[in-house]
Amino acid sequence: MIGRLRGTLAEKQPPHLIIDVNGLGYELEVPMTTLYRLPKLGETVTLHTHLVVREDAHLLYGFFEKRERELFRELIRLNGVGPKLALALMSGLEADELVRCVQAQDASALVRVPGVGKKTAERLLVELKDRFKAWETSPAMFALVSDGPVPVASVSNAEADAVSALVSLGYKPQEASKAIAAIEGKASLSSEELIRRSLKGMITK
Repeated sequence: MIGRLRGTLAEKQPPHLIIDVNGLGYELEVPMTTLYRLPKLGETVTLHTHLVVREDAHLLYGFFEKRERELFRELIRLNGVGPKLALALMSGLEADELVRCVQAQDASALVRVPGVGKKTAERLLVELKDRFKAWETSPAMFALVSDGPVPVASVSNAEADAVSALVSLGYKPQEASKAIAAIEGKASLSSEELIRRSLKGMITK
């Protein structure tokens, strides 16, 4: 089992990353809440990981905090929740927001996540209620960090990357494009910030 990686952030194509560890490139998929907090390309990063072994592939998932990895593990233990849906939930809602939804038995935000209908949301709330009783929320730990403005020349790439990331989470291309287009001042924003704002708009509207 690969539990942690420390190396150079070599590639970042949301939600996929490649971390170079002594010349060996590890491909990972991360929730958007981890993506927002990554350093710049070429810098050192440490991620806590979870390895999923399937007949046709070995898939590695990365998380900025151990607590995020534990949340991911709690989610994929549930019936009908695979890694893709778990990442969608963790990308649309910060860890503490998801915990608060469960503790308050509030399904309104969950049903806006792709792949989560009303019945699924209600089942998730019931199954996670006891599991989350001991979890304490800590907003500061999961504060989202923006990379800030990016040069205008990279705008088209930033928007394309953001749309691609949203589609990979389960949103329809039309929904993703519309959400990105609705962001004010998008010309000066990084792909990470575009993703963050579009997800917030779609989940909280």
